[in-house]
Amino acid sequence: MEDCAAAYRELVEQGEAPESITVVGDSAGGAMSVTTAVSARKHGVPVPACVVCFSPGGNALRSGGSLDSRRDKDPFFTEEALKASGERYLQGADPHEELASPISRADLTGFPPLLVQVGGDEILLDDSVLLAERAREADVDVVLDVTAGVPHVFQAFVDQLDEAGQALDRAALFVMQHVSRG
Repeated sequence: MEDCAAAYRELVEQGEAPESITVVGDSAGGAMSVTTAVSARKHGVPVPACVVCFSPGGNALRSGGSLDSRRDKDPFFTEEALKASGERYLQGADPHEELASPISRADLTGFPPLLVQVGGDEILLDDSVLLAERAREADVDVVLDVTAGVPHVFQAFVDQLDEAGQALDRAALFVMQHVSRG
């Protein structure tokens, strides 16, 4: 988590304009994209132009109901895999801490525009919905893009799923609408 935030801060310190930067991540990387923007704001660094999360996994409390309701629908990401990746992500941190569970704990005040894409069949669906709801409550410009009938990080299957290419096109449009080209 800290490495992503440090890399972003370094970009800005080296003169990259924050309004020209998009932070994008999938799965645990989706959570890291959220923590990168949260950390920037906390350290007085201007936030990026926007954040894009594909199937973000960043609720170490594992409280979403879709963990159970989608268990048999997502062939690629199981609760066991979630637990293992969560342990690697946390590296001993308290799951109740803001940066350990950014989906459920982060202060999203002043957060940049946010796109959350998630598959309708994945176990992390409720976490994505929660992130979007919390962002909306913090007056963030947020788009929740749920694609029915697809699994976790379906965007990676662009050669196999038409929905993946369509979702990536929507993500590109979102970025183009928010990033300064000046």
